[in-house]
Amino acid sequence: MHVVTLIKGDGIGPSIMDEAVKVIDASGVKITWEEAYAGMSAFEKFGTPLPEETMTSFDKTRVAFKGPLTTVVGTGFRSINVALRQQYDLYANVRPAKSWPGIKTRYEDVDIVIVRENTEGLYAGLEHYLTPKKDIAESLAVVTRAASERIVDYAFQYARDNQRQKVTVCHKANILKYTQGLFLDVAREIAPRYPDIQFDEKIIDAACMHMVMNPQQFDVVVTTNMFGDILSDLTAGLVGGLGLIPGANIGTDAALFEAVHGSAPDIAGKNLANPIAVIMAGAMMLTHLGEQEAAERVVNAVEKVVNEGKYVTPDLNPDSKAGTVEMGSAIVAAME
Repeated sequence: MHVVTLIKGDGIGPSIMDEAVKVIDASGVKITWEEAYAGMSAFEKFGTPLPEETMTSFDKTRVAFKGPLTTVVGTGFRSINVALRQQYDLYANVRPAKSWPGIKTRYEDVDIVIVRENTEGLYAGLEHYLTPKKDIAESLAVVTRAASERIVDYAFQYARDNQRQKVTVCHKANILKYTQGLFLDVAREIAPRYPDIQFDEKIIDAACMHMVMNPQQFDVVVTTNMFGDILSDLTAGLVGGLGLIPGANIGTDAALFEAVHGSAPDIAGKNLANPIAVIMAGAMMLTHLGEQEAAERVVNAVEKVVNEGKYVTPDLNPDSKAGTVEMGSAIVAAME
């Protein structure tokens, strides 16, 4: 029996999370879901986007399953996702992007995993105004040797554990010689410890170009926080969009699993939202919990339904009459 903190989130969050929970429960794994709140829904209910009750639950369970949250752009409270990653030191953000035979895209056989440092860089939140008029703002990027070592080591160990062949470090050390230079130096130091894994390095802008010209050359990519955020959206575009991309946030003694897309309030409650990303994140969570066989059942069922294309949401097949609920039910039926 596992106990997991369940944060359904905002917008389409509750509808896709209900389907994800339905699918995970159908896998046969016994999970007690401890529901908690975060984001705008929490703000409306508790007057804060991250209630103490939510933190108390996560403190206890050390595993959270989260839907998309709404963060106001430019003003208001900081990203709750960033706050949770920093509070629980969820230092490794893992986002796999893999082609689906049933989804027509520009490329076939894309299989890239972005491993992103998740706690520092420009997302450390060290920013301020330099003038009383607030017409000049400054952000500080923080890169430490300790955080760089553990994320690069994580990427190489992930490659080894998952029978991957190569790790590419993406950086901007040609310009940012101290922060990005430190990250690159660390990667070069760690790579020889894994002689069974190929090591490659690319400047970030060149990496973006190579990724859209020949994505098959990439396997596992490790990079700093903001670059990882951007590259993971790029890889999502290679395989069909953010609606297919799961995310794991891994720490030493805690983990959070989520869809990486937004809350899409414009389609909330309309039975249109694609639940695949968060269901695949649930499969990653099952693996983390040691339930590998159940995780594989979920992934196989999702692949069967998506590749058949009959019971999928309209974003995957414009001719489909199925919605969020019907897709979740089809995945459950595919497991049976």
